[in-house]
Amino acid sequence: MPGYLWLPPAGTGPGILLLQEIFGVSRYIRQRAADLASAGYVVLAPELYWRLPATGVDETSPAALADAMGLVSQLDWPTTVDDAAAAFERLRSLAEVRGGSGVVGFCFGGGLAYNVAAVASPDVLVSYYGSALPDLLHLAPSVSAASLHHFGLDDEFIDNAAVERIREAVTSAPGGPVRFETYEGANHAFDNPDFMLHHPQASALAWERTLSFLSEHLPADRV
Repeated sequence: MPGYLWLPPAGTGPGILLLQEIFGVSRYIRQRAADLASAGYVVLAPELYWRLPATGVDETSPAALADAMGLVSQLDWPTTVDDAAAAFERLRSLAEVRGGSGVVGFCFGGGLAYNVAAVASPDVLVSYYGSALPDLLHLAPSVSAASLHHFGLDDEFIDNAAVERIREAVTSAPGGPVRFETYEGANHAFDNPDFMLHHPQASALAWERTLSFLSEHLPADRV
């Protein structure tokens, strides 16, 4: 399974497994990986579509969503969880990783990150509008990581009732501390500037909260 690695300026730091949206390891995902590396983290983004003929789509294309849905529908969920968990173990084994490891995921990757957190015990989990989360809430007792969840309240794919079910499940489960943040007027994929649903204000605020949460629970400056 191919993976892409970013190192922080210091060359070492805590590890972060970065899990893609349905569009693949796109320009946007690579930029977020670079942002995390600049903040002091060793970042690994695995190519989760590696078993398929195509590994991603251009999210600026009018057909991007349909094409990406076609790709993600070809994945076997248990196999993809195993792939992501294997990537996390590979990340933790790197000599450059010091001071713990976490998982950050967006959309498809946000739900996958939650599943990985249930089976691989990262120190930290950050999930952006995890699209699979409504079907994964039975895993809540197995997630021990400190976790941060972001959801837009105008999400076309995860309605507010589902968001509240997720909130109740993740905040009432045993395990690490949980932060649950919602954003008025923000749709799904609001953090992606290359996609039509981008919400600049929600994106900036969510990223600020993400870096703050990581600094608290997976600090890069204490390595």
